[in-house]
Amino acid sequence: MQVPSGVREAEPMQRHTSWRTGGIARFYAEPTSMHEAQALADWAREMEMPLIWIGRGTNLLVRETGFPGLIAAYRGQAWELEEKPDDDLVHLRIEAGATMTSLVRRVAAMGLAGLEWAEGLPGTVGGAVIGNAGCYGGDMAGSLVSVEVLGEALEVWTVERMGYGYRTSVLKRGEAAVEAARHTQAEQSSREWWPQPPLVVAATFRLLRSDPASLHSRMAAIAMQRKARTPAGSSCGSVFKNPPGESAGRLIEQVGLKGFMLGGAIVSPLHANYIINTGQATATDILNLIRHVQQEVEQQTGITLELEVRII
Repeated sequence: MQVPSGVREAEPMQRHTSWRTGGIARFYAEPTSMHEAQALADWAREMEMPLIWIGRGTNLLVRETGFPGLIAAYRGQAWELEEKPDDDLVHLRIEAGATMTSLVRRVAAMGLAGLEWAEGLPGTVGGAVIGNAGCYGGDMAGSLVSVEVLGEALEVWTVERMGYGYRTSVLKRGEAAVEAARHTQAEQSSREWWPQPPLVVAATFRLLRSDPASLHSRMAAIAMQRKARTPAGSSCGSVFKNPPGESAGRLIEQVGLKGFMLGGAIVSPLHANYIINTGQATATDILNLIRHVQQEVEQQTGITLELEVRII
């Protein structure tokens, strides 16, 4: 088997996740263009091996058993602005490998409003698009015009087609279905067909012209709030979605698990919806702590906490 140029073998995924832990990927690559991404997808299909697309690993846990195929992190970051007939309206197309932090600060400096709520948000544009990231009164769905999705071919999806809900989309729900199919096949010890998820390669946003100074002021206030609420240490941010009308962190604290520790993983004493790697946590430590939190909250409150984090 000839491994394509740029593909690394036996890659420790602890290097590529914000939790700084995880198993080994059989193959790992960082394509920087749609052409490279398509070539990798074709190679994985030809080799009958599973393929997973990731961003910056800020919302990802890779089990210690690792991954038997290719994990690829899309790194394309090109962007372009399109002026609209209305002088106050601008369309921005940006590739999915760009970080949200760089995007938000760059457009705000240009006096373009619509994404300032995401100041300090970790991860890539692609990951935020798939998960409908949001905070401080905004979310991705509110500014998106369209998404370019690479599957068997490149398609442009309208924001309506993304089927957005709270921290979810058609693509995120599809990822879960693909993972379920993989587990079923693994149990059957068959690799005749591995489902491949589509890749978000770019997104187009609708932004409004505004005063850069006022945008900077709002973003500074958001940054202060985020810093005050964000525990130190290696984590993935919020582990669980907030149930309707509830706070996941408040529920975890209510059942007495704030500061609870398993192995090298701890429920943050500052924000109970964060699980921190204290330095020696294994992926199994974190996964066991996640399951323990879910079980305790359900037993004591009757509420099921759904994951925001992706586990592969």
